[in-house]
Amino acid sequence: QVQLVESGGGLVQAGGSLRVTCAASGLTFSSYTMAWFRQAPGKEREFIAAISWITYYADSVKGRFTISRDNAKNTVYLQMSSLKPEDTAVYYCAARKARLPIVTTQHGYDYWGQGTQVTVSS
Repeated sequence: QVQLVESGGGLVQAGGSLRVTCAASGLTFSSYTMAWFRQAPGKEREFIAAISWITYYADSVKGRFTISRDNAKNTVYLQMSSLKPEDTAVYYCAARKARLPIVTTQHGYDYWGQGTQVTVSS
């Protein structure tokens, strides 16, 4: 049974930093592309970043967010800096059973976490 469990969300002031973590189990982690999506109230879920052998970012977070993974720990991270109020959302971890190509649509991912709330105050 595949499980993705996010943690590390919280409240942070604009301009601050936060790291969210996703711990995966029940899958051959190194074989999967891992990604982060987010969903703000009243908006659709949007792609943020993905990592396989390469990384790929949405334009809205490029240069501010960094995705990384530790295959030994079955964990993927999203380091967020220079946070803005518009980054406020529930952040979801996702796994896709293929390393390439990088996919930015939620339908391309096989497993999802329950999400962690990130709130950026102005």
